[in-house]
Amino acid sequence: MGWGVVEGDGRRYSLVAYGSIRAPAGLKFSTRLSRMCSGLEAVIAEHGPDACAIEDAFLATNVKVTMKLGQVRGVVLLIAERAGLDIHEYSPRLIKQTVVGYGNAEKHQVQEMVRLLLKLKAVPAPHDAADALAVAISHFHHAPFRERIAATAK
Repeated sequence: MGWGVVEGDGRRYSLVAYGSIRAPAGLKFSTRLSRMCSGLEAVIAEHGPDACAIEDAFLATNVKVTMKLGQVRGVVLLIAERAGLDIHEYSPRLIKQTVVGYGNAEKHQVQEMVRLLLKLKAVPAPHDAADALAVAISHFHHAPFRERIAATAK
């Protein structure tokens, strides 16, 4: 599971940190979820983010994969809620549209745009971390609009 921390003022943003939380495939799935939980809690404790932006659920071709991704998302949402973070979900298509300008962009195009937008020398690795940074960048682009809409609804 990739993660990325980006800071900014709504117009500009910069990289704080990124990485991934690994849980070996040989472990029971519940043990892997527990490791992801502990790892994400440590990231939140270290970096103290204000918000959690997460990729919205999507259907994989394999039902078992879709179910496991849903369980991982559930863990992430629970941890973010318990940490008191604002939670924002973005569809994969919107993330690609925001970062690349094309909703059907390929993974390597998203990774390269993340590198350029964050002024990095190399594409963030592993690819899960680059994906997480793309979600964070999308959040910086869309959060101000969500805040304005919420303010007018009050």
